[in-house]
Amino acid sequence: MSEAVAATEAEKPARKQQQRSLVTQHKLLDAATEAFSENGFKGTSTRDIAERAGVHHPLITYHFKNKDQLWRAATDRIFREFNISLVKAMAEVSEADPRARAEAFVRTYVRYAYQRPALHKIILQESSKPSDRLDWLVENHLRPLFDEVVKSLKVLQEMGIAPAGNPALLFNMIRVSAGGLLALSLEIKGTSDIDFDDEGELDKLADMIIRVFFPSSAGD
Repeated sequence: MSEAVAATEAEKPARKQQQRSLVTQHKLLDAATEAFSENGFKGTSTRDIAERAGVHHPLITYHFKNKDQLWRAATDRIFREFNISLVKAMAEVSEADPRARAEAFVRTYVRYAYQRPALHKIILQESSKPSDRLDWLVENHLRPLFDEVVKSLKVLQEMGIAPAGNPALLFNMIRVSAGGLLALSLEIKGTSDIDFDDEGELDKLADMIIRVFFPSSAGD
């Protein structure tokens, strides 16, 4: 056997171990996202997460050290995935068409919030009282998004496309209209007979948000 072949054969177990490790991490992150969004940080135990993930409990500390690090990793992933989807959507719209970019933002937000309701549920869980986790969430994910969107909303207001008023308040009204409603989808289905799982309902939600918050085109 040549040295090159021997080296390749020796690398195979290491690659398999790396693959198993990545699979375990993904399982733990999926389970943690689900548990933290449902029960909050304090209401979630690492043993519960391990059971949901179907892995041995000690693997949590092996991969993530402790519950706080696992919470941050799970939260970071869900917001990073949202940012990726938002960047992709914005790349398909001309910068010269601010209203089209606003529409793309809303539709992307609605679609992602439907696919990953934990996005808003985790925010709601952490917003009940001050904490280092909330500070971290604001600094690393919420404030950067807020700053960028509010800047765009100011431009839309100056062009007469978005309603006048505090752009910060306008941004929060838009995101709650999208993510907040979807986070409450079970309650809304029970009280209002609106099922966001039905085909077309997400588009109807996005269309209404756009009509309410961006009622005019530039020059209208």
